[in-house]
Amino acid sequence: MATDWLGSIVSINCGESLGVYQGRVSAVDQVSQTISLTRPFHNGVKCLVPEVTFRAGDITELKILEIPGPRDSRQCGDLQQTEMGIPGVGCQVGPSQNGTGKVLKKPISSSAPQNIPRRTDMKNQDIIISPQQQCSKSYMDRHVETLTQSKGFRRRHNSWSSSSRHPNQVTPKKSGLKNGQMKSKDDECFGDDIDEIPDTDFDFEGNLALFDKAAVFEEIETYERRSGTRSRGTPNEKPARYRHDENILESEPIVYRRIVVPQNANKEFCTDSGLVVPSVSYELHKKLLSVAEKHGLTLERRLEMTGVCASQMALSLLGGPNRLNPKNVHQRPTVALLCGPHVKGAQGISCGRHLSNHDVHVILFLPNFVKMLESITNELNLFSKTQGQQVSSVKDLPDTPVDLVINCLDCHENAFLRDQPWYKAVVDWANQNRAPVLSIDPPINEMEQGIDAKWSLALGLPLPLGERAGRVYLCDIGIPQKVFQEVGINYHSPFGCKFVIPLHST
Repeated sequence: MATDWLGSIVSINCGESLGVYQGRVSAVDQVSQTISLTRPFHNGVKCLVPEVTFRAGDITELKILEIPGPRDSRQCGDLQQTEMGIPGVGCQVGPSQNGTGKVLKKPISSSAPQNIPRRTDMKNQDIIISPQQQCSKSYMDRHVETLTQSKGFRRRHNSWSSSSRHPNQVTPKKSGLKNGQMKSKDDECFGDDIDEIPDTDFDFEGNLALFDKAAVFEEIETYERRSGTRSRGTPNEKPARYRHDENILESEPIVYRRIVVPQNANKEFCTDSGLVVPSVSYELHKKLLSVAEKHGLTLERRLEMTGVCASQMALSLLGGPNRLNPKNVHQRPTVALLCGPHVKGAQGISCGRHLSNHDVHVILFLPNFVKMLESITNELNLFSKTQGQQVSSVKDLPDTPVDLVINCLDCHENAFLRDQPWYKAVVDWANQNRAPVLSIDPPINEMEQGIDAKWSLALGLPLPLGERAGRVYLCDIGIPQKVFQEVGINYHSPFGCKFVIPLHST
């Protein structure tokens, strides 16, 4: 039956497209007309899969290289197509001269293809003859000769040394001399005839196409998941990736709430790094600035610091280095600066001076008053030394849209300015200009804001601003930490390496 041939080592030729396979028969299915080989070798190279299955229609030629053992030693004539279950497959048996058959035992190796003895070795070997076999000597010689001359098979096995032979294989007699041993080894490795070497080259491209990289890695991952091991070079977990501004080693846990105000904050913000920044009331903010001025942070210093931070933010909003460079002199940005006759207006004038120094076309609007504050007068004197343009009428403002509008009209205290004709005219111009608006230190009450802002810049600590203030930014105006402690604020700087940071509503 077909099961009697299980364990036999066979060579299956599947044509030029699939090549030649060698291996041990593990299963024969007569119903589906298939045969399976375990530990297969394809064209002399060990396959990556432990078992392959062939259909009868794919097999061109099947050759038996080794029969399992004495228990299966029967006449080769019994190997018929019906027993193997494969049509067109059989063992051609020819009668021998003396009526006996012989079986040549082949070496079994788990890591390499089966060794085929050379014809020169066959002449010197003692062949094991079994009277129960009916295969003739002439047939076996032709069988071995055919295998040794097969394409891709002879090339890989003609240089095997005698040390890799199976113990059951009879090795040729060697001389005891050292020179004789070396000569025998040289004959085994280099003693082939030139005529027997195949002329065709090895098909590297076709052999490489048989390697399924995805299937191999999937098999490795499956094995690692089952065994719980990790192979070198293919870790199970992906390594964590860090940004250029992140610290890899953390010495202590991060405290995100490092600013505590004496009263419950009406609104809280957070920075990009997650630090919580609470808002303060206008009275507490005013007290903070008053204590800072008492310790030496005068109004002039605060105006200068506010002007620098506001101008840096405005330059970034205008395009930064992509817009302001010597190659883009034809794209000089235009900024409309709207200021009122108060300290907030003085902050805007300081910002306009720095913007004009950075080659920005600044148009400063400031209404005419009989008496101006000293801080405004000082800032105007400095602004007049720049290339900026100062106007006092709405008619002198540009009719075309500008790149940015900086709003410093509103004030926390002087609410009567909103009723002035010049204020209403400027608010109408700003709303019709369609330019983005940046408000510097806007008031808390949304009703006091005549112009909707896209961005707002808070000083020191933010006020509880509403939605009309747009996206809130915070700038550092140089207030020392002990000044915060003096007004009851436990303060730790959230700015890091910057002077202007964005805030997000929590």
